Amino acid sequence: MVARRAAMSDAEHDALSARIVDHLRSALPVPHIVAFCWPIKHEPDVRAIVAHWLTCGAKAALPVVVNENASLAFRLWTPDTPLEIDRYGIPTPVAGEFVKPDMLLLPLNGFDADGYRLGYGGGYFDRTLAASFPRPLAVGVGFETNRLPTIRPESHDQRLDWLVTEAEALRLPGA
Repeated sequence: MVARRAAMSDAEHDALSARIVDHLRSALPVPHIVAFCWPIKHEPDVRAIVAHWLTCGAKAALPVVVNENASLAFRLWTPDTPLEIDRYGIPTPVAGEFVKPDMLLLPLNGFDADGYRLGYGGGYFDRTLAASFPRPLAVGVGFETNRLPTIRPESHDQRLDWLVTEAEALRLPGA
């Protein structure tokens, strides 16, 4: 799945990311606090929608791994927030207030039409969604090239509320 994304040219990646951002802007409300992932390994770059929502009064946060077997924590982020590379190679704020987002933009390594996703295998987002009350709106963002017939979800896999790709923004039934 990662190799499929890596095969895209930078121009194609940027164009498809911009289409995802357009779908996010037109389909979703401005959140109070949106958590997003800094794009790595050619994941969709959704920083433009985060910047837009910041101008609309939203706050933004980035995930922080506090304990490898626990839920993620989220620190407030602005374009001026200093970031350091964490043990997974992801830029992360190392200081600042922890917050509870009402929306999560989750990158999709693989996904299916039922709203299940493949990440990198650590289970962080599944644990975070399962433990969150109230549960934040879970919005999967990915490229159509990573759509699968099924990911064969297991009992611990948490279903997404929305799937957003360059092709569409789809609110899943029952979300």
